[in-house]
Amino acid sequence: MVLYFSATGNTKYIAEELARILDDSALDLREKIRQKDYTPIRSEKPFVICSPVYVGEPPVFLVSYMRKTRLTGSPYVYCIFTNGGYSGISDFIFRCLMRKKSYKGSVDILMPNNYIATSLIRQTETVEIERRIKEAEKKIPEIAASIRSGDTLRTRHISFLEILATLPFVPVWYRLCQGVRGFHVSNACISCGKCEKLCPLQVIRMQNGKPVWSGRSCAHCMSCIQNCPVEAIEYGKVTRGRNRYRFEKYKRDL
Repeated sequence: MVLYFSATGNTKYIAEELARILDDSALDLREKIRQKDYTPIRSEKPFVICSPVYVGEPPVFLVSYMRKTRLTGSPYVYCIFTNGGYSGISDFIFRCLMRKKSYKGSVDILMPNNYIATSLIRQTETVEIERRIKEAEKKIPEIAASIRSGDTLRTRHISFLEILATLPFVPVWYRLCQGVRGFHVSNACISCGKCEKLCPLQVIRMQNGKPVWSGRSCAHCMSCIQNCPVEAIEYGKVTRGRNRYRFEKYKRDL
């Protein structure tokens, strides 16, 4: 079974394509995460966990969910990490998380970057977006063949120094750079409520027909801002005029 969380479609595409080639099922974990549904998940085929990478790690909420959810049936677990250029210590995190299973390694897939809530990260240009999607499309059958054969996937080596540098950095980044206060909505909002339904941590509530962000647990997954049908959601001033990214918008044009 292929398990995944996807904010803007990158990881969903990879997961569903793998499931199709492997003749397996793909399970979107978003609603289970939202509802804190930790019901055991069973699969007779190897588990394939597909995850985006945020600040060098898988999303904290996804790791927390997987830690509390028992995977039964097959003892084998593979991981696929979609990232905008750096997967960090994601393999190390899941290798530790799945220590009670037979961890069969991971592979990184370079995808378009969707994080626009900072000026420190450059947006991926259209030509590069299309190139990355095409390269990912070629890579998926190779990964599926390795999983079907029971091979161990091999990603890049993660050094001990990299682990030491990343583990303390990520909590600081979350605390200082990923609050909810910067999110707001313009008059273009059509009160559709899509952002509220997509938020994996339920930090968005519709009040008087408009979304309001509250709490401290926002993961900056970009589900809300990138999927708004009228591009009414902004984060401070940094997102003004920046291109919104959804996988389906570019895949459709290829």
